[in-house]
Amino acid sequence: MNLLLLTAQDFINPTTAMVCDRRYTHLMEIHKVSPGSQVRVGLINGLQGDAIVSVIDGQRIELSVHVDQPAPPPLPLTLVVALPRPKMLKRIFQTIATMGVKELILINSYRVEKSYWQTPWLTEEKINEQLILGLEQGVDTTLPSVRLIKRFKPFVEDELPGLCQGKRALVAHPKQAVPCPQASNQETVLVIGPEGGFIDYEIDKLNQAGCKTIHLGPRILRVETAVPVLLAKLFNL
Repeated sequence: MNLLLLTAQDFINPTTAMVCDRRYTHLMEIHKVSPGSQVRVGLINGLQGDAIVSVIDGQRIELSVHVDQPAPPPLPLTLVVALPRPKMLKRIFQTIATMGVKELILINSYRVEKSYWQTPWLTEEKINEQLILGLEQGVDTTLPSVRLIKRFKPFVEDELPGLCQGKRALVAHPKQAVPCPQASNQETVLVIGPEGGFIDYEIDKLNQAGCKTIHLGPRILRVETAVPVLLAKLFNL
């Protein structure tokens, strides 16, 4: 935990917060805090700063909080990912939050199994748990938005063209593609397919919506690997 994230519910007055959950355990066992220790803190969807440990009482830590620094700038990116296998979701949620993605859209495709949409990892509570872990790692406070879209064709035909308008719009796919472009801070829409990739019909639809097909070379990467590799190549991180 590189940043202790606080919610409005943690505050007992405007400048004093109290933590008593896994954050307490982490502060005690990993940071080994004591009264007077300073820790880096941030308010979810708010400012960052520092806090002084004022009281340790049983299973609670009381903090004197001062925040006056903005969150780091987000990546200028809308990330669209075909829903991966449930066991990959935790890693992907944490990765995108750590790397500064603020808009993630999970979509359906031909190779996405219907059962994937039933996983408990897609509940708002489970998604936010993993996003917060990613924010703590990346020293960020702004929660990404996550949308779930179960119908491929209406999204690609009705919404995606508008999202791509005036932006660098890309779909990662190994066939009939050009090499990944160089890093820039250009507003970008990036689409990543499922394990096994998009089928030809889906690639045609994505191209028609304005997405240019790119590749990362001869190696085929898993989705959880492709996401950070593509972000690192496309942006000046």
